[in-house]
Order: sequence, then structure tokens, then C-alpha cells
Amino acid sequence: MIKRFLPRGLLGRSLLIVLVPLVILQAVTFTIFYGGHLDFISRRLSFAIAGEIAQTIQLLHRYPEDARYTMNNAMRLYEVPMRLIPGSRLEIRPRVNLPGPMDDDLAAALEAKVRLPFTMDWTSDSRAVLIRVQLAGGVLEVEAPRKRLYPSTVYLFVLWVVGTALLLFGIAALFLRNQVRAIRRLAAAAEAFGLGRDRGPIKPEGATEVRQAATAFNRMQARVQRFLSQRTEMLAGVSHDLRTPLTRLRLALAVLPKTPELEADIADMTADTAEMERMIAGYLAFARGEGAEQAQPVDISALLEDVASAARRAGAAIDLAQCESLTVRLRPDAARRAVTNLVNNARRHATRIQLSVQPQGRSVSVLVDDNGPGIAPERRESVFRPFESGADEGTGLGLTIARDIARAHGGEIHLEQSPLGGLRARLRLPV
Repeated sequence: MIKRFLPRGLLGRSLLIVLVPLVILQAVTFTIFYGGHLDFISRRLSFAIAGEIAQTIQLLHRYPEDARYTMNNAMRLYEVPMRLIPGSRLEIRPRVNLPGPMDDDLAAALEAKVRLPFTMDWTSDSRAVLIRVQLAGGVLEVEAPRKRLYPSTVYLFVLWVVGTALLLFGIAALFLRNQVRAIRRLAAAAEAFGLGRDRGPIKPEGATEVRQAATAFNRMQARVQRFLSQRTEMLAGVSHDLRTPLTRLRLALAVLPKTPELEADIADMTADTAEMERMIAGYLAFARGEGAEQAQPVDISALLEDVASAARRAGAAIDLAQCESLTVRLRPDAARRAVTNLVNNARRHATRIQLSVQPQGRSVSVLVDDNGPGIAPERRESVFRPFESGADEGTGLGLTIARDIARAHGGEIHLEQSPLGGLRARLRLPV
């Protein structure tokens, strides 16, 4: 239950680690201050005021004929404004409790020293507490200065504690933010590299451990790029070496005399040669994975229009649903190859194809629907495996290459039931 309310980010959790001990420390400090020093000082000050009031009342009782002189003398000695209201009756009201021990300590002191009915008014005057005591001949009204009831240093103490806490928290937040920013940059660089967006080496910054991670990432990125470059060069050589004998075979077949006895055999051999070229192209495309191409902003609508036009030239009956212009950061040739593979797979099994786009928040889905026989739900995942029988005609790599490209972009391909009755291939790409 508590985990639901905890921050998920490193910055929030780090600040929480700093904030919780700080709050506990401040709470302990306030408890010690209020329960010890402030409580002791408050009781002393309250009993001093109560004693002065009790002394004045005793003088009034002893010398009732000199009440004016007694009052003037008490105000001069105690520096506390007092006045006697003859014939007045005290109106007892419920006491309002204030934060802190001051009001309770003053009430306890008056009960112990004065021992007469009294009231305290802490709200009427911001500089004094109005104390009224019921006497036999009237009401004694005393304006006790607040500065004599509690020390003014309490405000300085609270300001100091809160101010230093905020200052320390601000310094910690600034420091941790700089550390987390380095980690975020490292994560963004790793995500971009995983999506095929080469941003170059990142600058190591932050704490020593973060710098080590950034340096290790740069070395890893260089090794992967070097491996891809070497593999691409090797595949280019393999492609050349394999296509050279195939070209010689095609030339030899072209110059053979097309006699009635050899015509059927020549046609079969020519078809086999073309099939071998398609298989080699498929194998090389699967191994290469379009990894050398860099991502750039691409109008997905224009890309789908190109794929649909090429499919129509190949004899496919394909409809492209109207969609607004939508720019997505893609590797254009790789994305075009993925959509083309999906369309070609649908064209081999259906007579009608529909191509559309669905924006979905931070992603966009390219939908390829057909009216073919479809694929059973339990086989929809297995057809993505390389060389899986029944995935498509030829090499069995069309859907495999398409998913490989989609995942290289940070997306995915799913097979679903199509509204046209056949199969729907959903290519999801991040925006």
C-alpha cells in the first residue's frame, strides 16, 4: 500500500531519503524544545505574572480605602496596566486553547496564586493578554504584556530551524538533480542507440560511478558499430561472390539454343536461378537488418502511398485509406521494406488488401488488412520465426524481417483478425 504513494523516479526517492531524516530531526528538536526549555520558561513567566496579580489583590483586600493608590503603585512597580471596575460582574466564557503551553501555564498559575474566578482573552489584543478577576467589589482587569508570558526567541528559533531545513533541502535537491540528469542522459543515449539513432559518444559527467557507466557505454557503442560495419562489408563481399556465378549461369542459359527438346529444361533452370537470387537477397537483408541507415523525419502517409503504388504495379488490388499527414522519425528504407513485406505476404494469400494508419497517443499503427484465409491464433506467433514453413512463399523471412525492423525502431508487429475476414498485421511505431 505504501509503495503506491512513493515516488518512482530516482530524484524523488533520493530527495525522500534526505527529507525523511530531516523531518524526523526537526520533530525531535521541536519536541525537546517545547517539552523542555519552552515549557519551563513559560511556567516561570506565568507564575511571575500570577504572583503580581495576587499581590495586588491582597493589597486591595487589606487597604480597600486606598484602592486608587494601590492600583497606581502596582502599575508603577510591575509595569502592567491594571484597572478596577467597581460593581462589575465577570462573565465566564469557555476558554480558547492555543498552540503551545502558554495559555495552560497561565491558567494553572492563576488558579494556584489568585484562587478567584477569572477569564483570559488571548485574541482581542495582539500585544497583551486581557485577564479579568472577579473580586468582592468588582472586576480587576489586567493587560498582561505577551512578551512577559513567553520569550520572543521562540520565533527566531522556529525561523532558524525551518530556514536551515529549507536551505539544506534546496542544496540537496540541486545536487541530486545534477546527478540524476547525468543518468537520464545516459538512459536516453542508450534508448536512442537501441532504436538505431546514432548520436555519437556521450560526455561522461556526474558522480564517478555514472562517469564509469558513460565511458563503458561509449566503448560498447564503438564496438557494436565496428561489428556492424565489418559485418556489412563482409555481407557485401558475400553478395558479390554469390551473385557472380548466378550471373554466369543466367548468361549461359541465355545463349543456349532453345530447341524443343531443351526449352522446358531451360525455363525450369531460369526459374530456379531467379528463385536463388531472391533467396540470397532475402538472406542478406535478414542478416544486414538495415542497420547502417540513420533515422530521419518521414511522412508516413507518403511512405504508404509509395508502397501501395508499387503493390498496384505488381498487380495487387490494394486500397489506401485517406489519412492526414503524419511525420514520424524512422529509417525510411527499413520502414518501407517492413510495410512492403507485410503487403507482399497479404498479396500472396488474398485478393483484396487495405492499408491504413491509426494514430494512438505516442505511437502510430500501420494496419495491413486482407480477405485471405488468415492464420489460426495459435500459429500467429510462430510464423515470425525465421524459415518457418507457411510464413510466406520463398525464403520464409518476410514477416521475420518486418518484425526485426519494427523492434529496431522500438515498435512491434502483431497479427489479428481482420474486419475483411482475413488477417490484420498491425505495425506499431513510436512517434
